[in-house]
Amino acid sequence: MITSFNGERLKKARVYRGLTVAELAEKAGCLRQTVSMYENGKTKPMDETTITRLADVLGFPSKFFMENSAPVTVGSVYFRALLTTNKKYRAEQIQKMEFLAQLYCFLQEYIDFPKLELPDFSDCTPEDAAKKLREHWKLGKGPIDNIVSIAESHGILVTSFATSTDDIDAFSQMVDVNGDTVYLIGYSNNKTSAARIHFDIAHEIGHICLHEWSEDVEALDRKEFKEREDEANRFASAFLLPEESFRADATRQLLRIPYYTELKRRWKVSIQAMSRRAQKLGIISMDEYQMTIRTLQRRGMRKDEPLDDILRTSSPSLLKTAVSMLIEEDVFTPKEFMDELSYVYGFSLSAKEVEYLLDLPEGTLSVSNIIDFKSLKLKSSRK
Repeated sequence: MITSFNGERLKKARVYRGLTVAELAEKAGCLRQTVSMYENGKTKPMDETTITRLADVLGFPSKFFMENSAPVTVGSVYFRALLTTNKKYRAEQIQKMEFLAQLYCFLQEYIDFPKLELPDFSDCTPEDAAKKLREHWKLGKGPIDNIVSIAESHGILVTSFATSTDDIDAFSQMVDVNGDTVYLIGYSNNKTSAARIHFDIAHEIGHICLHEWSEDVEALDRKEFKEREDEANRFASAFLLPEESFRADATRQLLRIPYYTELKRRWKVSIQAMSRRAQKLGIISMDEYQMTIRTLQRRGMRKDEPLDDILRTSSPSLLKTAVSMLIEEDVFTPKEFMDELSYVYGFSLSAKEVEYLLDLPEGTLSVSNIIDFKSLKLKSSRK
């Protein structure tokens, strides 16, 4: 029997791949009860063949299941679509973020990342909190061109993620990294429009600023959860569309779809969100707001608004820049990076998996460590 097998690692890998215990057992040719006992530490595989089979099915190195890296303490997770998203999909993304946090812990040993910069939001309304954060981050009162880089430059980790469902828009998670609180925001890369990405990230920043992260979000009842979602939406609207400057723009012309489209190009916020903000600020009536929504619906623009295929924002770059810096500055070769992660940090992943998690270009970490013999030359072709 293998004595060093880590059953918890098996469970994490299974959840990460979106498999149930029964699905993994079937693919690996094991009994469901056996896999469950492996995960719960009640028994261990008898030989390396079983571990290899499980590793092959899950796409992880066998060594991954024999390690014990430093634990990362994970706090609450806020999902925008919590009420409609399958629990399995949520678990899959949560596990991805935990692995991402592990990689951040490793990188933090070599990189001086931006520190989290958040003021005290005690007793703030969502609108007051949005104004306070803009002032603290010195953003002024104009449009935000790239909320991703702004969040990253102030100590919030951002990542985009692939998902097999459209039910997950975005989510945020708190983790404890060596005693420091770190917030991670993930958003679906099924979305490409800057307007939708900006609101999703601003919404998650609202949760970070306004809500308690020690509570179990899954335990909230429907009313409590909707209240928190509403507060995060109000924060996002106020953060992206500051009252004074947005009001000045919104009152220059009649708010109809053509002018909303002009404003969308400037503010990088959806027509629907701008219309709701205008109604909340008393610039338009509820009837006018509802008329705008009905017009969008009638024209088939509720899901795909004007400019959605044009407005773009930058993708997350903090973590992948950190890896590139380590390689370009000759701290590590790609092979040395992967070896350090495995043998020193105890977190063995394939190069392909690390590239996926950090959104690195394919091949960044899987380049062979080839010795450069500069004296070698190609033979001239024979005639």
